[in-house]
Amino acid sequence: MSNIAGPGRRLGELLGSRLFRPILAGATLRERLIACLGALLGIALTGLVSGWIVGEGPHIPLIVAPMGATAVLLFAVPASPLAQPWPIIGGNTISALIGVTAAYFIPNPVLAIGVGVSLAIAAMSFTRCLHPPGGAAALTALIGGPAIASSGFLFPFVPVCLNSLILVGLGIAFHRLSGRQYPHVPQAAPVNVHGTADLPAPLRVGFNACDVDAALESLNETLDIDRTDLDRLLREVESQAMSRAHGELDCGTVMSRDVVTIGVNDTVAKARELLLKHNIRTLPVVDGAGRLAGTLGLRELALRGDGAIAQVMSEARTAMADEPVLSLVEPLSNGRTHAVVVTAEDRSILGIVTQTDLVAVLTRLVSNKAFAVPTPHAA
Repeated sequence: MSNIAGPGRRLGELLGSRLFRPILAGATLRERLIACLGALLGIALTGLVSGWIVGEGPHIPLIVAPMGATAVLLFAVPASPLAQPWPIIGGNTISALIGVTAAYFIPNPVLAIGVGVSLAIAAMSFTRCLHPPGGAAALTALIGGPAIASSGFLFPFVPVCLNSLILVGLGIAFHRLSGRQYPHVPQAAPVNVHGTADLPAPLRVGFNACDVDAALESLNETLDIDRTDLDRLLREVESQAMSRAHGELDCGTVMSRDVVTIGVNDTVAKARELLLKHNIRTLPVVDGAGRLAGTLGLRELALRGDGAIAQVMSEARTAMADEPVLSLVEPLSNGRTHAVVVTAEDRSILGIVTQTDLVAVLTRLVSNKAFAVPTPHAA
Protein backbone atom coordinates (compact mmCIF):
# COMPACT_ATOMS: atom_id res chain seq x y z
CA MET A 1 0.00 0.00 0.00
CA SER A 2 2.82 2.39 0.91
CA ASN A 3 4.61 1.55 -2.34
CA ILE A 4 1.54 2.67 -4.28
CA ALA A 5 1.05 5.81 -2.19
CA GLY A 6 4.68 6.90 -2.56
CA PRO A 7 4.76 7.33 -6.35
CA GLY A 8 1.26 8.83 -6.27
CA ARG A 9 2.32 11.42 -3.74
CA ARG A 10 5.46 12.23 -5.69
CA LEU A 11 3.40 12.61 -8.87
CA GLY A 12 1.03 14.98 -7.06
CA GLU A 13 3.93 17.05 -5.76
CA LEU A 14 5.41 17.16 -9.26
CA LEU A 15 2.15 18.31 -10.79
CA GLY A 16 1.62 20.87 -8.06
CA SER A 17 5.12 22.32 -8.32
CA ARG A 18 5.36 22.46 -12.11
CA LEU A 19 1.94 22.60 -13.69
CA PHE A 20 0.19 24.86 -11.22
CA ARG A 21 3.05 27.22 -10.44
CA PRO A 22 2.08 30.82 -11.33
CA ILE A 23 3.70 31.87 -14.61
CA LEU A 24 3.28 35.58 -13.90
CA ALA A 25 5.70 37.39 -11.61
CA GLY A 26 3.95 38.50 -8.43
CA ALA A 27 0.90 36.31 -9.01
CA THR A 28 -0.69 35.06 -5.80
CA LEU A 29 -3.81 33.04 -5.07
CA ARG A 30 -5.51 36.16 -3.72
CA GLU A 31 -4.72 38.11 -6.89
CA ARG A 32 -6.08 35.31 -9.08
CA LEU A 33 -9.29 35.08 -7.05
CA ILE A 34 -9.75 38.85 -7.37
CA ALA A 35 -9.23 38.50 -11.12
CA CYS A 36 -11.87 35.77 -11.32
CA LEU A 37 -14.37 37.90 -9.41
CA GLY A 38 -13.60 40.91 -11.57
CA ALA A 39 -14.09 38.94 -14.79
CA LEU A 40 -17.37 37.51 -13.48
CA LEU A 41 -18.79 40.93 -12.69
CA GLY A 42 -17.22 42.69 -15.66
CA ILE A 43 -18.39 40.32 -18.39
CA ALA A 44 -21.86 39.77 -16.92
CA LEU A 45 -22.52 43.47 -16.42
CA THR A 46 -21.08 44.36 -19.84
CA GLY A 47 -23.56 42.00 -21.50
CA LEU A 48 -26.39 43.30 -19.34
CA VAL A 49 -25.69 46.98 -20.00
CA SER A 50 -25.08 46.39 -23.72
CA GLY A 51 -28.39 44.59 -23.99
CA TRP A 52 -30.14 47.40 -22.16
CA ILE A 53 -28.66 50.01 -24.54
CA VAL A 54 -29.06 48.28 -27.94
CA GLY A 55 -31.85 45.84 -27.14
CA GLU A 56 -31.80 42.07 -27.32
CA GLY A 57 -32.39 40.06 -30.42
CA PRO A 58 -30.74 38.08 -33.19
CA HIS A 59 -29.89 41.19 -35.23
CA ILE A 60 -26.77 42.00 -33.17
CA PRO A 61 -24.77 40.22 -30.44
CA LEU A 62 -24.87 41.63 -26.92
CA ILE A 63 -21.17 41.01 -26.38
CA VAL A 64 -18.42 39.75 -28.68
CA ALA A 65 -16.04 36.89 -27.87
CA PRO A 66 -12.83 38.98 -27.78
CA MET A 67 -14.18 40.64 -24.62
CA GLY A 68 -13.40 37.40 -22.77
CA ALA A 69 -9.71 37.74 -23.66
CA THR A 70 -9.85 41.44 -22.82
CA ALA A 71 -11.22 40.56 -19.37
CA VAL A 72 -8.23 38.26 -18.75
CA LEU A 73 -5.83 41.16 -19.30
CA LEU A 74 -7.96 43.78 -17.56
CA PHE A 75 -8.53 41.82 -14.35
CA ALA A 76 -5.56 39.40 -14.17
CA VAL A 77 -2.72 41.70 -15.28
CA PRO A 78 -4.04 45.28 -14.89
CA ALA A 79 -0.50 46.71 -14.86
CA SER A 80 0.27 45.37 -18.34
CA PRO A 81 0.67 48.03 -21.06
CA LEU A 82 -1.64 45.82 -23.16
CA ALA A 83 -4.45 46.12 -20.59
CA GLN A 84 -4.73 49.90 -20.31
CA PRO A 85 -7.89 51.78 -21.38
CA TRP A 86 -6.65 53.05 -24.76
CA PRO A 87 -5.27 49.66 -25.90
CA ILE A 88 -8.57 48.00 -24.91
CA ILE A 89 -10.88 50.55 -26.53
CA GLY A 90 -8.70 51.55 -29.46
CA GLY A 91 -7.24 48.11 -30.10
CA ASN A 92 -10.60 46.33 -30.25
CA THR A 93 -12.41 49.06 -32.20
CA ILE A 94 -9.69 49.74 -34.77
CA SER A 95 -9.10 46.03 -35.33
CA ALA A 96 -12.80 45.33 -35.83
CA LEU A 97 -13.01 48.23 -38.29
CA ILE A 98 -10.09 46.80 -40.26
CA GLY A 99 -11.71 43.36 -40.22
CA VAL A 100 -14.96 44.73 -41.62
CA THR A 101 -13.04 46.68 -44.26
CA ALA A 102 -11.07 43.60 -45.30
CA ALA A 103 -14.28 41.59 -45.59
CA TYR A 104 -15.83 44.33 -47.74
CA PHE A 105 -12.96 44.67 -50.23
CA ILE A 106 -11.47 41.14 -50.35
CA PRO A 107 -13.87 38.46 -51.61
CA ASN A 108 -11.52 35.54 -50.92
CA PRO A 109 -12.20 34.60 -47.26
CA VAL A 110 -8.80 32.95 -46.69
CA LEU A 111 -6.94 35.98 -47.98
CA ALA A 112 -9.29 38.33 -46.13
CA ILE A 113 -8.70 36.80 -42.70
CA GLY A 114 -4.92 36.91 -43.13
CA VAL A 115 -4.91 40.49 -44.37
CA GLY A 116 -7.40 41.60 -41.71
CA VAL A 117 -5.44 40.28 -38.72
CA SER A 118 -2.04 41.41 -40.05
CA LEU A 119 -3.28 44.92 -40.80
CA ALA A 120 -4.93 45.05 -37.37
CA ILE A 121 -1.56 44.37 -35.74
CA ALA A 122 0.06 47.08 -37.85
CA ALA A 123 -2.68 49.61 -37.09
CA MET A 124 -2.62 48.90 -33.34
CA SER A 125 1.17 49.26 -33.33
CA PHE A 126 1.14 52.62 -35.10
CA THR A 127 -1.68 53.98 -32.93
CA ARG A 128 -0.02 52.74 -29.69
CA CYS A 129 -2.97 50.57 -28.71
CA LEU A 130 -1.59 47.04 -29.16
CA HIS A 131 -4.11 44.68 -27.56
CA PRO A 132 -4.01 40.90 -28.29
CA PRO A 133 -7.82 40.46 -28.31
CA GLY A 134 -7.84 43.03 -31.13
CA GLY A 135 -6.68 40.29 -33.46
CA ALA A 136 -9.70 38.25 -32.42
CA ALA A 137 -11.95 41.29 -32.96
CA ALA A 138 -10.67 41.59 -36.53
CA LEU A 139 -11.22 37.87 -37.10
CA THR A 140 -14.72 38.01 -35.60
CA ALA A 141 -15.63 40.77 -38.04
CA LEU A 142 -14.55 38.48 -40.88
CA ILE A 143 -16.07 35.14 -39.85
CA GLY A 144 -18.68 36.11 -37.28
CA GLY A 145 -21.68 34.96 -39.27
CA PRO A 146 -24.82 36.59 -40.72
CA ALA A 147 -25.66 38.79 -37.71
CA ILE A 148 -22.24 40.45 -37.77
CA ALA A 149 -22.08 40.60 -41.56
CA SER A 150 -25.45 42.37 -41.67
CA SER A 151 -24.21 44.97 -39.17
CA GLY A 152 -21.53 46.09 -41.64
CA PHE A 153 -19.52 49.11 -40.52
CA LEU A 154 -21.72 49.51 -37.43
CA PHE A 155 -20.14 46.38 -35.89
CA PRO A 156 -16.84 48.01 -34.80
CA PHE A 157 -18.80 50.58 -32.81
CA VAL A 158 -21.81 48.56 -31.65
CA PRO A 159 -21.14 46.22 -29.97
CA VAL A 160 -17.26 46.20 -30.07
CA CYS A 161 -16.52 49.78 -29.00
CA LEU A 162 -19.57 49.82 -26.71
CA ASN A 163 -18.47 46.57 -25.02
CA SER A 164 -14.94 47.90 -24.61
CA LEU A 165 -16.08 51.19 -23.06
CA ILE A 166 -18.37 49.47 -20.59
CA LEU A 167 -15.77 46.86 -19.64
CA VAL A 168 -13.09 49.51 -19.06
CA GLY A 169 -15.47 51.58 -16.93
CA LEU A 170 -16.37 48.55 -14.85
CA GLY A 171 -12.69 47.63 -14.59
CA ILE A 172 -11.78 51.06 -13.23
CA ALA A 173 -14.57 50.87 -10.65
CA PHE A 174 -13.72 47.30 -9.63
CA HIS A 175 -10.01 47.93 -9.21
CA ARG A 176 -10.67 51.05 -7.20
CA LEU A 177 -13.00 49.16 -4.86
CA SER A 178 -10.50 46.30 -4.50
CA GLY A 179 -7.65 48.67 -3.68
CA ARG A 180 -5.69 48.16 -6.91
CA GLN A 181 -4.38 50.89 -9.16
CA TYR A 182 -6.00 51.08 -12.60
CA PRO A 183 -5.27 52.58 -15.05
CA HIS A 184 -1.68 51.72 -14.24
CA VAL A 185 0.56 54.77 -13.81
CA PRO A 186 4.29 53.93 -13.81
CA GLN A 187 6.15 55.41 -10.88
CA ALA A 188 7.83 58.66 -11.84
CA ALA A 189 11.58 58.47 -12.30
CA PRO A 190 13.69 60.26 -9.67
CA VAL A 191 14.14 63.94 -10.41
CA ASN A 192 16.66 66.49 -9.20
CA VAL A 193 14.76 68.49 -6.59
CA HIS A 194 17.53 71.06 -6.25
CA GLY A 195 16.95 72.68 -9.64
CA THR A 196 20.42 71.94 -11.02
CA ALA A 197 21.53 70.06 -14.14
CA ASP A 198 22.90 67.08 -12.23
CA LEU A 199 21.14 63.74 -12.35
CA PRO A 200 19.37 62.84 -9.08
CA ALA A 201 21.58 60.88 -6.68
CA PRO A 202 19.98 57.43 -7.25
CA LEU A 203 20.66 57.72 -11.00
CA ARG A 204 24.33 58.65 -10.61
CA VAL A 205 25.28 55.21 -9.31
CA GLY A 206 24.63 51.74 -10.66
CA PHE A 207 22.93 51.29 -14.01
CA ASN A 208 21.24 54.05 -16.01
CA ALA A 209 18.63 54.35 -18.74
CA CYS A 210 21.18 53.66 -21.48
CA ASP A 211 22.08 50.37 -19.78
CA VAL A 212 18.42 49.32 -19.69
CA ASP A 213 18.00 50.19 -23.38
CA ALA A 214 21.18 48.29 -24.28
CA ALA A 215 20.02 45.23 -22.33
CA LEU A 216 16.62 45.25 -24.04
CA GLU A 217 18.28 45.56 -27.42
CA SER A 218 20.66 42.68 -26.70
CA LEU A 219 17.75 40.43 -25.62
CA ASN A 220 16.03 41.12 -28.96
CA GLU A 221 12.63 40.37 -27.39
CA THR A 222 9.48 42.34 -26.65
CA LEU A 223 8.61 42.26 -22.94
CA ASP A 224 5.10 42.83 -21.57
CA ILE A 225 6.21 45.46 -19.06
CA ASP A 226 6.46 49.23 -19.19
CA ARG A 227 10.06 50.41 -19.50
CA THR A 228 9.69 52.68 -16.44
CA ASP A 229 8.36 49.74 -14.40
CA LEU A 230 11.31 47.65 -15.59
CA ASP A 231 13.77 50.30 -14.41
CA ARG A 232 11.98 50.48 -11.05
CA LEU A 233 12.01 46.68 -10.73
CA LEU A 234 15.74 46.46 -11.40
CA ARG A 235 16.52 49.13 -8.83
CA GLU A 236 14.37 47.34 -6.27
CA VAL A 237 16.26 44.11 -7.05
CA GLU A 238 19.53 45.96 -6.40
CA SER A 239 18.19 47.26 -3.10
CA GLN A 240 16.93 43.84 -1.98
CA ALA A 241 20.24 42.18 -2.90
CA MET A 242 22.20 44.78 -0.92
CA SER A 243 19.89 44.40 2.07
CA ARG A 244 20.23 40.62 1.94
CA ALA A 245 24.03 40.79 1.74
CA HIS A 246 24.24 43.13 4.75
CA GLY A 247 21.01 42.28 6.50
CA GLU A 248 22.62 42.02 9.94
CA LEU A 249 22.35 45.79 10.39
CA ASP A 250 18.75 46.80 11.12
CA CYS A 251 17.21 50.18 11.80
CA GLY A 252 16.93 49.47 15.52
CA THR A 253 20.71 49.05 15.75
CA VAL A 254 21.59 52.22 13.88
CA MET A 255 18.84 54.64 14.94
CA SER A 256 19.24 57.55 17.33
CA ARG A 257 17.03 56.94 20.34
CA ASP A 258 17.02 60.37 22.01
CA VAL A 259 14.68 61.94 19.49
CA VAL A 260 13.86 65.64 19.56
CA THR A 261 10.13 66.00 18.86
CA ILE A 262 7.51 68.72 18.85
CA GLY A 263 3.84 68.55 19.74
CA VAL A 264 1.15 69.04 17.12
CA ASN A 265 -0.25 71.94 19.16
CA ASP A 266 3.10 73.72 19.67
CA THR A 267 4.03 76.89 17.80
CA VAL A 268 5.99 77.21 14.59
CA ALA A 269 8.37 79.53 16.41
CA LYS A 270 9.24 76.74 18.85
CA ALA A 271 9.79 74.33 15.96
CA ARG A 272 12.22 76.74 14.31
CA GLU A 273 14.04 77.20 17.62
CA LEU A 274 14.44 73.43 18.14
CA LEU A 275 15.72 72.84 14.59
CA LEU A 276 18.38 75.53 14.96
CA LYS A 277 19.30 74.67 18.56
CA HIS A 278 19.92 70.97 17.86
CA ASN A 279 21.30 71.56 14.34
CA ILE A 280 18.87 69.05 12.80
CA ARG A 281 16.80 69.03 9.63
CA THR A 282 13.76 67.00 10.68
CA LEU A 283 11.46 67.23 13.69
CA PRO A 284 8.97 64.41 14.26
CA VAL A 285 5.56 65.81 15.24
CA VAL A 286 3.65 63.89 17.92
CA ASP A 287 -0.01 64.00 18.93
CA GLY A 288 -1.37 64.17 22.47
CA ALA A 289 -0.76 60.44 23.01
CA GLY A 290 2.87 60.67 21.88
CA ARG A 291 2.24 58.96 18.54
CA LEU A 292 3.83 60.13 15.31
CA ALA A 293 1.62 62.56 13.39
CA GLY A 294 4.08 63.87 10.79
CA THR A 295 7.43 65.60 10.36
CA LEU A 296 8.53 69.19 10.14
CA GLY A 297 11.70 70.72 8.68
CA LEU A 298 13.10 74.06 7.62
CA ARG A 299 11.71 73.47 4.12
CA GLU A 300 8.14 73.23 5.44
CA LEU A 301 8.64 76.32 7.60
CA ALA A 302 10.01 78.30 4.65
CA LEU A 303 7.33 77.20 2.19
CA ARG A 304 4.25 77.33 4.39
CA GLY A 305 4.89 80.30 6.65
CA ASP A 306 3.67 80.56 10.21
CA GLY A 307 0.53 78.44 10.16
CA ALA A 308 -0.37 75.86 12.77
CA ILE A 309 1.95 72.86 13.12
CA ALA A 310 -0.80 70.53 11.84
CA GLN A 311 -1.06 72.60 8.64
CA VAL A 312 2.69 72.97 8.12
CA MET A 313 3.90 69.42 8.76
CA SER A 314 4.49 66.79 6.07
CA GLU A 315 3.71 63.09 6.03
CA ALA A 316 6.43 61.14 7.83
CA ARG A 317 8.55 58.46 6.17
CA THR A 318 8.66 55.55 8.62
CA ALA A 319 10.33 52.18 9.13
CA MET A 320 10.16 49.33 11.64
CA ALA A 321 13.06 48.59 13.98
CA ASP A 322 13.74 45.17 12.42
CA GLU A 323 13.93 46.43 8.83
CA PRO A 324 17.41 46.36 7.22
CA VAL A 325 18.91 49.81 7.45
CA LEU A 326 20.05 49.55 3.84
CA SER A 327 16.40 49.52 2.78
CA LEU A 328 16.48 53.24 3.64
CA VAL A 329 19.01 54.05 0.90
CA GLU A 330 16.24 54.91 -1.59
CA PRO A 331 14.16 57.25 0.62
CA LEU A 332 17.22 58.95 2.12
CA SER A 333 18.79 59.64 -1.28
CA ASN A 334 15.74 61.05 -3.06
CA GLY A 335 16.67 64.65 -2.24
CA ARG A 336 13.55 65.28 -0.16
CA THR A 337 13.74 62.99 2.87
CA HIS A 338 16.43 63.78 5.43
CA ALA A 339 15.36 61.33 8.12
CA VAL A 340 13.21 58.21 8.54
CA VAL A 341 11.31 57.80 11.81
CA VAL A 342 11.44 54.32 13.36
CA THR A 343 8.12 53.49 14.97
CA ALA A 344 6.33 50.67 16.77
CA GLU A 345 3.07 49.17 15.55
CA ASP A 346 1.08 51.87 17.38
CA ARG A 347 3.18 54.64 15.75
CA SER A 348 4.95 55.49 18.96
CA ILE A 349 8.46 56.75 18.17
CA LEU A 350 11.38 54.40 18.88
CA GLY A 351 14.13 56.35 17.14
CA ILE A 352 15.22 58.08 13.98
CA VAL A 353 17.68 57.28 11.18
CA THR A 354 19.15 60.29 9.40
CA GLN A 355 21.20 60.69 6.24
CA THR A 356 24.26 61.08 8.47
CA ASP A 357 23.53 57.73 10.14
CA LEU A 358 23.19 56.05 6.74
CA VAL A 359 26.47 57.53 5.46
CA ALA A 360 28.22 56.19 8.58
CA VAL A 361 26.79 52.70 7.91
CA LEU A 362 27.82 52.73 4.25
CA THR A 363 31.31 53.96 5.17
CA ARG A 364 31.70 51.11 7.63
CA LEU A 365 30.57 48.54 5.08
CA VAL A 366 32.94 49.87 2.43
CA SER A 367 35.82 49.98 4.92
CA ASN A 368 35.18 46.41 6.08
CA LYS A 369 35.14 45.23 2.49
CA ALA A 370 38.31 47.14 1.57
CA PHE A 371 40.34 45.85 4.52
CA ALA A 372 38.90 42.35 4.74
CA VAL A 373 41.57 39.65 4.85
CA PRO A 374 41.08 37.21 1.98
CA THR A 375 40.37 33.66 3.03
CA PRO A 376 42.98 31.31 1.52
CA HIS A 377 41.57 28.64 -0.74
CA ALA A 378 42.03 25.04 0.24
CA ALA A 379 44.73 23.24 -1.70
